Amino acid sequence: MKQVLIETQLFKPAPGMLSEGKMSERGNPVVEGILATAEVKNGNGRYYSRDLWNREIDKYKELIKENRATGELDHPESQVINLKNVSHNIKEMHWDGDNVIGTIEILPTPSGNILKALIDSGITVGVSSRGMGSLEQNGELMEVQDDFELLCWDFVSTPSNPGSYMQTIREGKENNINQYAKANSIVTEILCANGNCPIF
Repeated sequence: MKQVLIETQLFKPAPGMLSEGKMSERGNPVVEGILATAEVKNGNGRYYSRDLWNREIDKYKELIKENRATGELDHPESQVINLKNVSHNIKEMHWDGDNVIGTIEILPTPSGNILKALIDSGITVGVSSRGMGSLEQNGELMEVQDDFELLCWDFVSTPSNPGSYMQTIREGKENNINQYAKANSIVTEILCANGNCPIF
């Protein structure tokens, strides 16, 4: 039976960086970081295959092209994105190893302004996938099944995906997100090698 599946990752840019970072063509702050990780047990004990994420990322890129890859501040009880709660729009996503990297524009909406203020104040927030799908127990893992449908990514307070941090993109400076993501993948692989992942 399909159910709402929510997976969360930490988002922790340095304090004050949004005001110094890259802006979108509309003048809104832009952040970048890991949205999801394939082939690893997350903090909810769930496992998403690379093939499953590949399929859903390819479909989601159509929403990006249409400029409607929006998400909310906090997860709602609904499968529908409520426009009055939209805080951001995903502008680009790509693979780096087993990590899905995303570039996110924070919008000047009431929820987007709250998100920006939290980040500017040094508050750690998570980025979390929201989707519909079924699960199947396989040993200690709950494998997400092929009927999974990605709905969006929301910003939330509690993380479940191991080792994911967003960074603001600074103008005129080299972005080290790929180096961070590679180091993060190595640390996650070591810590989660025995199937018991202690990091969220």
